[in-house]
Formats: sequence, C-alpha cells, structure tokens
Amino acid sequence: MAAVEGIQWPAETRSFCAELPFTPRTTIFDHGKGIQLFDVQGRGYLDALSGVFVTCFGYDCEPIIAAATEQLRRGLPFQPPLHGTNHNALRLAHALAELAPDGITAVKLLNSGSEAIEAAIRLARIYHSATGNPAKQKIISHYQSYHGATYGSLALTGLPGVSVFGAAMPGVVHTPPPESLASRWNLTAEEAGDRAAAIIEQTIEGEGPDQVAALVVETYSQLRELAATDPRYFARVREICDRYGVLLVFDEIVTGFGRTGQNFGAHTVGVTPDLMCAGKGISGGYAPLSALLINERVAAPFRDDNGYMAFGTTHTFSGNPIAAAAGLAAVTHFVEGGFLPKIQKLSAHLRQGLADALKDKATANVAGLLCGVIVADPDGRGVGDLIEAACWEHGVIVRSMPYGIMLAPPFITTTTQLDEICAVVGAAVDEVVG
Repeated sequence: MAAVEGIQWPAETRSFCAELPFTPRTTIFDHGKGIQLFDVQGRGYLDALSGVFVTCFGYDCEPIIAAATEQLRRGLPFQPPLHGTNHNALRLAHALAELAPDGITAVKLLNSGSEAIEAAIRLARIYHSATGNPAKQKIISHYQSYHGATYGSLALTGLPGVSVFGAAMPGVVHTPPPESLASRWNLTAEEAGDRAAAIIEQTIEGEGPDQVAALVVETYSQLRELAATDPRYFARVREICDRYGVLLVFDEIVTGFGRTGQNFGAHTVGVTPDLMCAGKGISGGYAPLSALLINERVAAPFRDDNGYMAFGTTHTFSGNPIAAAAGLAAVTHFVEGGFLPKIQKLSAHLRQGLADALKDKATANVAGLLCGVIVADPDGRGVGDLIEAACWEHGVIVRSMPYGIMLAPPFITTTTQLDEICAVVGAAVDEVVG
C-alpha cells in the first residue's frame, strides 16, 4: 500500500493517471445503492451531485440494469458501425426526438458531451456549405462558459485557463454573457439580456454575417452561478440568429433530460434551437452516451430521397447497442415513471430547505434539481473548497465552485434525504463563514 496525503492506496495507484490531483478526498468507491455511494472502507456518502449531473436514477436502477444486461446476453455488445445499426439505437433516437421541443426531428448518438459539441460544430459548418454558404464557418460562444474538454469544445469554452493546452481551434469568437454584464454594470436581468443580445448582433455584423455559422449558448451555466437569464434574452437571440442565417445551438449537456424541471432547458427558457447537445443523465450514468438533437431545418439537406438522414462525425462507439439499451431504458423510465412532477416538487422542497438552512449567510439559485449556492468570499480563502470539504466530512458529496458550491441531487432523492443534504450544507457554510 502507498500513502497519499495520509490516505492508504494500493501500489498500482501509481499506474493510474487521475482526472484531478490526488487529495485526501480522492476515494476508491466500491458500490452504490439508491443515491448513496460506499467506499472500500464501507463508509457511505449521500451523492448530492448525481456523480456529476449523471446518475439521475441512483446507483441501482433495476430497469436500466436489466436492459443493459439483456443486451449483453443477446450476444450483441457491438455491431459493425460501417455496415448497420441496432434496434436500441433506432428506438432511442425516436424517444429523444419525442422528448425534445417541436421541430427536433433527428438525433445523432454519440459518447460524451464534448463529442456532441464537436458534432454540432461540424454539422453547423457543413450545413452552410450544403446550402450554398461555405464561408459561414465562425462559431460564437460566451466567455465564462464550459463546453467540453476536446479540441473544438475547449475552443468554445470561454476561460483563459484552457490556453494551457496550446493554441485553440481557429474561427471561434467570444462575447460576454448576460450574467457578467449584470454583475459588472449593476444591471437588471432584462437590461443585461438586452445588452448581451445586442453585443452578439454587433459581433455577427463585425465578423460578417456571411462568415458566422453558429452561436453556442447554455440555458443555465454552472460557471455563472446557475443564475436564471431573462427569458426574453433567448427569444431575442433566436430572432437575431434567424435574421442573419446563424444556427442557434443550445449546450444542454448538464441541463437536459429533466434536470431543470422540464424535459430540456430549451423548454424552460421557451425557445427551440437549431441544434441541441445532450448528455450527462441521458443514460442515467449506466453507459457513456450523448446525443446531438437536430431541427428538421438543419436535417433536411442531409436526407435522401427516402427521408433518411446521414451525417458522419464519425465515432466507433456511436449508437453502441449496450449504451443505447441503457439510454432507451433511462428515457423510458423517465417518461413512464412520471419524473417531471416529482422533480418539480423536490425542487420546491430543496429551495425552501436551503433557504431555511442558509438563512442570510448564502443564497441559492435553484432550477429543477440543479442548484448553485453562492457564498461571499471577501478574503479569497476559497470558501467553495472549504465548504465542499466540510460537506464531505459529514458524508455529503457536493462540488466546489469559485462562487461556492453546486448541488444536483438524483431524481429519486427523498424529501428526508433532501432535508439531510440541506442541513449538512447549512452546517458546512456555518463552519466556514461563521
């Protein structure tokens, strides 16, 4: 066994390249039940983050387990992707199109959120080429956004830290989001939305409308406190994109699949995009899975005479039979289990529970079962890290953010468990800020 900051680890740990540096909270998890995770020492944790917005139905969802197991037993863990597909993939694509806003008619299955964003970039550019506007190649996205960890998605991510990986993909332009304008200039949400939309229009005009392919935005941003943007901003952006022939892309990797209390964040803000990237909870965490949802306007140029669409991104495991089985079971469970009203009731309970627990020491932005807890940090102590650590010590998993912490409880969380989560968060904030 090797010791890492006081933690005993197996010797083979040195062969494992971790996603983040090892800390005392880096854990070897052994198994899960409901919304609880258990480590190799048998200690249990309430997962108030759904892993990372993924495990919507907890860690032992029998319908999804059964579907993936059945697919394995059929002897079709994979099929030649250059020669065909499988029933699970076909049915999942249809089920997702049924869940999506009106106008979404086609679905490209992928493996990760970053891949979905990359596919949206490619499809936007090739769409303009196919419709006689090959110069429309530039992509606009917001500063203070996060869109993934691959080369193209990192370029869209509006954070200076991504430059550590070298020069970004060319052809990407950033504009300020409404939330940063509101904060900097002390604007109302409506004023900030108007200015942010005006800047997008000015940017399209400045870059040249014949040069801009797409605008990529988040309906709620985890980096921007999950604050609700004025809905008129999205309507204004939709109108601007239509006027200049720019495709509107929603990054719904985090906000899709019920997380905001509606099927997708697009439903929550009341605007239908041309392309929508979904991931995270789409399979309930039981297989790597994401999807690019495509408006018929964009799909039409790629349909053959029989009405079938083809668009090669291309990924070996896209539409994998096992991943698609898990995804189809998750979508079916979501719909047939009537989870939207459950999420909405839990959201109201979470909102009130946090208000009671935090009092005047912090505020919470809540959208469905997605929550940002904002805590003042005048001394720059990194209160988010400290609060996350305190919650961990009390057996609750949350995520540290520059403004505080994030919560995203699973859809199967009980009100009793929510009460415990809120109590722990309140106690952790008390410990850190006094």
